[in-house]
Amino acid sequence: MKNPLHLLSLLVTICCIETHVLAQAKTKKTLFIIVDGISSDSKEKTPTPNLDLIAKKGGYARAYVGGGKDTYSQTPTISAVGYNSLLTGTWVNKHNVWDNDIADPNYHYWTIFRFLETQYPQKKTAIFSTWLDNRTKLAGEGLPQTGKLQLDYFFDGFELDTIHFKHDKDKQYIHKIDEKVVNEAASYIQQNGPDLSWVYLEFTDDMGHRYGDSEQFTKAIQIMDDQMGRLWKAVSNREKDFNEDWLVVITTDHGRDAKTGKGHGGQSDRERGTWIVTNAKDLNQTFKETPGIVDIMPTLAKHLDINFPKEQAFEVDGTAFTGKISIAKPIVTRASKKLNVSWKALDKAGKVKIWLTRTNHFAKGERDLYHLVGEADAANEKAEIDISQYPSGFFKIVLEGELNSVNQWVVEK
Repeated sequence: MKNPLHLLSLLVTICCIETHVLAQAKTKKTLFIIVDGISSDSKEKTPTPNLDLIAKKGGYARAYVGGGKDTYSQTPTISAVGYNSLLTGTWVNKHNVWDNDIADPNYHYWTIFRFLETQYPQKKTAIFSTWLDNRTKLAGEGLPQTGKLQLDYFFDGFELDTIHFKHDKDKQYIHKIDEKVVNEAASYIQQNGPDLSWVYLEFTDDMGHRYGDSEQFTKAIQIMDDQMGRLWKAVSNREKDFNEDWLVVITTDHGRDAKTGKGHGGQSDRERGTWIVTNAKDLNQTFKETPGIVDIMPTLAKHLDINFPKEQAFEVDGTAFTGKISIAKPIVTRASKKLNVSWKALDKAGKVKIWLTRTNHFAKGERDLYHLVGEADAANEKAEIDISQYPSGFFKIVLEGELNSVNQWVVEK
């Protein structure tokens, strides 16, 4: 029999190790940044050493906006539309922001800010923005429709200050505001480390609109890269000094027109073609196969340990591009009295449940009644669903894997 003192010493050592491990658990933080109107080809042909430095920690991917081209989810490649696709993880057919007027957002599709503030009210949120509407209209701070969402810190609205930022035709005042926003964000993040932060910068899009593909636009991208360096330094200092685990995601909201680079809004490849830079190390296949802007929100949520209630999870159009997921890229088509359903299995183990509803009550804040109409091995990557009992029209289909769900609509004229 072993010496009891030896066993006691061993138990004490194990307990000390476990305590040390728990004490060393890192606090998870996130920062996402939207730099306006930089197509993927524009970014790639411009030296961006700071973005490259961040990408070396994680990755760079060409991405897309605009929803499903020529489908029910086709989404204008316009700024506020793209921002809200990121914030809610849904395309325009759900979030209902069709242009920069932001006339009637559907707040039943929650933003990442509302999820965090609801599930973790003790955690801190912040917005640093060169456009006031991002907070007041898209996030919907203080509105009854968002449960009077309250952010912990904001720094925005300077575009309305024409005394300190005199408006000029060349939009240099926007550059000055961007600088003010970046400097405040870097300082506040380094000093306070909010759990979820959004930084939005506008100047690159202004130079694109005014000059198109030009030296001025290229210079604006280089200025943006310098700004990213300042924000990255603040995050790096937080990680070093406060034992924090930061997820940083940088993207753009739309590309530019192919002819001159001055416009956007349509569905050309260049207008839809965007990019994502992140420091995330556990990138999965979704990131490697042209992620969408809607994939960013569930990725942020995963890092922050946000759990979507099932009814809300069934509505999210994006798929997390970090960690393990079961399925991605759903396709649903109708052929006579059946639906052909397919998906990409990223984890071939387990089953995929197929749910169907013919209503869209969720959009009105009500519940949809889903029916389980099929089940298949995830590895099969396809199934046929008999819908002979249903009249033609509208179908919402959800594929529920072991680790995540994806959805598609069938909208018949």
